[in-house]
Order: sequence, then C-alpha cells, then structure tokens
Amino acid sequence: MTRDEIIEIMASAGIYPFWKNGMIYFKGMTSSYQFIADEIEKNSIIKNRYDCEAVRNEVKSRALQRKTNLPIKKWAKSTRPREMFLSNGPNSIDNVKLLAIILRTGVKGKSAEELARDILNKFDGSLRNIDSASIEDLTEIKGVGRAKAISIKVCFELARRLYKEQAESKLKIKDAADVIDYINDFNSLYLRDELKEHFNIILLDIKNKIIDNIEISIGSINASVVDPKEVVRHASIRSASSVILIHNHPSGEIKPSSSDIEITKKISSACSLINVKVLDHIIIGKNQDEYFSFAKEGLI
Repeated sequence: MTRDEIIEIMASAGIYPFWKNGMIYFKGMTSSYQFIADEIEKNSIIKNRYDCEAVRNEVKSRALQRKTNLPIKKWAKSTRPREMFLSNGPNSIDNVKLLAIILRTGVKGKSAEELARDILNKFDGSLRNIDSASIEDLTEIKGVGRAKAISIKVCFELARRLYKEQAESKLKIKDAADVIDYINDFNSLYLRDELKEHFNIILLDIKNKIIDNIEISIGSINASVVDPKEVVRHASIRSASSVILIHNHPSGEIKPSSSDIEITKKISSACSLINVKVLDHIIIGKNQDEYFSFAKEGLI
C-alpha cells in the first residue's frame, strides 16, 4: 500500500496520528482499520514527531477536501466501500461503509458514505435502533427517500429470515436450553423491540420435533389477549403432542404478571382436555439473555 493510499484511507475514516513519549497513537482508530497502523510501521512512514505532524496535516487537508462532497466514484479505489469489501473482506469495513453499499448513491452535495454516517448518527450508532425505525423515521433524514429506506429495511428483514431459517434446522427440542436457543433465533429478533405484546405458540409432536410456530394474538403495550380455545384449536388441527407458549414484554420487565400466570393456568387446563401438554411459557425481555421460563421457575 502506498503512502498516498494510506493517507487517503485515514482521511476518509477520520483517523489522525499523534506523537507522545516516542510512540505513535491514532485518534479515531477502530479495530477494522488496524491494518493502517501496520502499513505505517511496515513502510516507515512515521519515524518521529515531525513525520507524524506532517502526516496529520495531510490527513486534515484531505479530510477538508472531502467536505466538498467528492462523489465516491472519484475516491481512490482502495478507499471505496465496495472495493474495500471485495479486496479485504466484509470484516474489514465498518458499519458506515456497509450501509453506504446498501444505499448505493448519495444525494447532491453528500456521498453515500456521508449519508450513511448521518443515518447512524441519527440512531445513536445502533443497528438495532435503525432496525426498529419505521420507513417514515428513516425518510425524516435529509437525502433518504422511500427507496433508500425500503432497501435498508429489506436488509434487516433478510437477516431475520436467515436466523429463522437456521432456527428451523434445529427442529427437535431436547431440553430447556434448546427452547431458549430456538426462541432466540426464531422469535426474539421479531419480538424484542415490538411495542405491543405478541403471543406465540410452538407446536411439537410426540418426539418433541417442532411442527409449527404460530402467532396467536397481538395485545396492548402491557397485556396480551389470548383465548385458550385458539391454542387448543391449533394444537388439535396440527395433532400436536405438546406446546410451548411465548410472549414478549415491551417494557423489558420479564417477571410475569398475575394475568400471565392466570392465562398460563387456563391454557394448560384447556390443553389437558385434549391430552396436549404445555411444556413451558417463555417471556422475552429486551435482550437475548433476558427471559423468564415458567418451567424453570416451577410455575408449570
């Protein structure tokens, strides 16, 4: 990698070298750009504080030039998101560049990468916050029209479907750990950030193989409305031997309410009439390790 290419990458990523106690440090350096430090050392580009100051000034100058909104296609090839993805692999580029690839183009006066940075800044740098945003939330950002907003949402939906596909390959439930793994892959990506309570059931056959995963109802912010007859109907139609109940708490509080306990008892009682066993009731919180298992806590 040439000196010019290194400085161009540093300018695009906002990486600035400084000298302290005979050592080079980098402001704005992330793990995905560690190769820059290696290249600088390998090519002996910075040998002392004077070299360091000269490089920093060059980086500042180029960064300032970038503020004139040079389109990505006119950047040095080694700094373009797509080329970096192809030559260095997906793990070599940060979220800004990945999002820029999805956006494909910027708008007048702003490159795709700058627009991607605006999106991440709007949602506190959190991919989860972007995923939770609506099309309308995204289009509030100057330069993001419906087409770009839809492209972003489609990418997150494909990711969720990949997890569901992987979950469906684990079709046999052997123990409580399998239940949690399956729910984390299949249900939690959809339910953790929902603003209302969703009540789902997993139907299993006599060998504990999963038959289906069904949404029974959608309730309010703090309550789910479930008719035990609906659970019995689905279990009966699909000839299920057992069932696992799942619902989310939008508040993030995983402790079951009195109504959660009561509806679990009603569903268990109704299912017993057709010889279907309720194996567990899982309440999902906000994060992957936050859940409540009725079976684990001895409530079933």
